[in-house]
Amino acid sequence: MSATISTIAHYIPSTIIDNSYFENYLDTSDEWIVKRTGIKQRRFYLEGPTSDMIIPAAKKVLAKRKIKPKEIDCIIVCTVTPDYIFPSTACVVQEKLGCKNAWGYDMSAACSGFLFGLQTAASFVNSGLAKKILLCGADKMTSILNLNDRNQAVLFGDGAAVCIVEESDDPKLGIIDADLHIDGEGGKYLKKVAGGSFLPSWNNTIKPEDHYVHQEGQAVFKNAVSEMSNSVQTIMKRNKISAKNLTWLVPHQANLRIIKAVGERVGIPDEKVAITVDKLGNTTAATIPTALSILNEERKLRRGDDIILTAFGGGFTWGAIYLRWNSL
Repeated sequence: MSATISTIAHYIPSTIIDNSYFENYLDTSDEWIVKRTGIKQRRFYLEGPTSDMIIPAAKKVLAKRKIKPKEIDCIIVCTVTPDYIFPSTACVVQEKLGCKNAWGYDMSAACSGFLFGLQTAASFVNSGLAKKILLCGADKMTSILNLNDRNQAVLFGDGAAVCIVEESDDPKLGIIDADLHIDGEGGKYLKKVAGGSFLPSWNNTIKPEDHYVHQEGQAVFKNAVSEMSNSVQTIMKRNKISAKNLTWLVPHQANLRIIKAVGERVGIPDEKVAITVDKLGNTTAATIPTALSILNEERKLRRGDDIILTAFGGGFTWGAIYLRWNSL
């Protein structure tokens, strides 16, 4: 038995924020942002919480797969911006969609969330624990951004993507291999301090910046390039994949310089590397499934295509997953 992504869809907010928005009030410029990040614009979701971005994408995948909400038996929401600390956003999504027969939970692995969620969902399907899993990667990063800090305000956007993970109709297709890691030593370089039990929101020692993303860019950049490259090379070597027979490398979309550095290290040409960061920014757990969904919508994915997904995020968390495309 093998598990596969049978259908996938994404939701992109309608509000476009280009670099000129930040030029109006920050000491920055379009040239500065593009040179350092490759980002030209991103989307902000102004209407509601993370779950409200998940729902339209979820409705699309249900319609595409021609199944009813009650046929979903598990919901996994990968996010660092849940609607609430509890109940889980999975519970919120279950109620909003009417997935009465589903259990589920949220998964917090930052930008690696979708990879960790995908491997977990595949394991559930392969073990028989679940038949049809609604796997969601979504983040409303504007809810935890300091928009007055040019080093983080320009990097992130909001978005969601949803897929159904279920048994493949061909055991040679679907999710084939994974190489996943965490290293708690990296926590100090990329984190959000306030809001948990370490520093509760009511604590009178909280500083305004404690509510926002804290990122030490150089340390994150260095480790992201190194560890994503290592995981991709591990997957390629273990499965005897060459740059020639790989169809797509779909990396986490944090920074174009990181993406290009990883592609160069593993020998994958630019035309085989999926890029969305220029138009969407870093949507954290939503970047990889959104890129996959866009490739699928543009008819750039075919049955049997060899694809490697790779990510790096706060924790540190990182890894790669190898799949052969099999949209049912």
